[in-house]
Amino acid sequence: MGSNVAVIGTGYVGLTTGACLAHLGHRVVCADVVVDKVEALSRGEVPILEAGLDELVHEGIHSGLLSFVLGAAPAVADAEFVYLCVPTPQGEDGSADLSYIQAAASEIGPHLQPDTVVINKSTVPVGSTRVVEQALGRSDVAVVSNPEFLREGSAVHDFLHPDRVVIGADDQSAAIRVAGLYLGLPAPLQVTDPASAETIKYASNAFLATKISFVNAIAAVCEAVGADVNDVVLGMGYDKRIGDAFLRPGPGWGGSCFPKDSRALVRIAEDAGYDFDLLKGVITVNDDQFERVADKVQRMVGGDLSGTTVAVWGLTFKARTDDLRDSPSLQVIRRLLARGATVQAFDPAVDPVEGSHDSRLAGIELAADAYGAAQGAAALVVLTEWDDFRWVDLDKVAEAMTHPRVVDARNLLDRAALHRRGFEYEGIGRS
Repeated sequence: MGSNVAVIGTGYVGLTTGACLAHLGHRVVCADVVVDKVEALSRGEVPILEAGLDELVHEGIHSGLLSFVLGAAPAVADAEFVYLCVPTPQGEDGSADLSYIQAAASEIGPHLQPDTVVINKSTVPVGSTRVVEQALGRSDVAVVSNPEFLREGSAVHDFLHPDRVVIGADDQSAAIRVAGLYLGLPAPLQVTDPASAETIKYASNAFLATKISFVNAIAAVCEAVGADVNDVVLGMGYDKRIGDAFLRPGPGWGGSCFPKDSRALVRIAEDAGYDFDLLKGVITVNDDQFERVADKVQRMVGGDLSGTTVAVWGLTFKARTDDLRDSPSLQVIRRLLARGATVQAFDPAVDPVEGSHDSRLAGIELAADAYGAAQGAAALVVLTEWDDFRWVDLDKVAEAMTHPRVVDARNLLDRAALHRRGFEYEGIGRS
């Protein structure tokens, strides 16, 4: 017999959480404040690109276990558990804006049943369970931290096959009740205090960002000494203490989590009196990587990008998602535009017509396909690791370009095949 669950917020985390909990047999009501979004979701129209999510939403609606309502108050009336999955945007100083989560807690507080467990799913600063407790104003309600570890592009899989489930609570009975929601998932369960649970989330993302910055720095060393970073990473990865995960060089890290969480952890540490120089260095290396990729393009075209057309393949921050937030591709493109280049770009998940109205893509000429992006370009830059780009007709690409040159910032394309067709090629950490 499943539990009654409310999910406040139907963004990336909220919608995935709600659909997956319904799949596990719980009765889930998801709430949002946007009328059109609630109506669309009620029809089974999923607004984000995420493998398997459409199917789970349709399954939940068809079974009657998943529904969508306007406003948080009606969602929580009969709930035993309430997940808070609202935005926590970041300020310029790295601090998190908790106004959305405070507003949600204040709204639902008067409507909660006694003994309801409110679950922080949003990524929040250490100590935020206390903030939620105060906003709820209820002594008969428990607040628990249950951080998410979902990767965009594989979020459904990650929820249903997690590496671990972390629950932070001062009330052990509340922690046990939350753990019961995840019965049947093949994962270790860690119960700890709220501050430790919140720190686990930040520390995990900061460490993964550190691995990527490290391998990008090693790639720069490989270029300087004539080594091949792919072989270096292969040799490193055989060491069980290191492993090969996240040791893939690229244009830098981005997305909705790593930039936000790394800067937030620096700020959290500073507020607590610790100068996190190591993590500041990780962020600096990443910012430098955007410049390094732009530098590669500039060198390849002869040292001046003014009036030069550059083709870009990939705009989203990673493949198999339509998320443009803090995309490394856009970071590189901004630098190319600032140096005088004209940028023609294609991404399988970005519609050229809809994208033309997206302020984040301002100044970029959007093409309908990979060949259109390459038309008349003096250089091509691969910035997102879409598999689609592996199978293009390279002869057709060469014919479209004024000069067959490629900067492969994902080391995605077949270097030998490019050389056979007369392309100049430069990857990351390899020539």
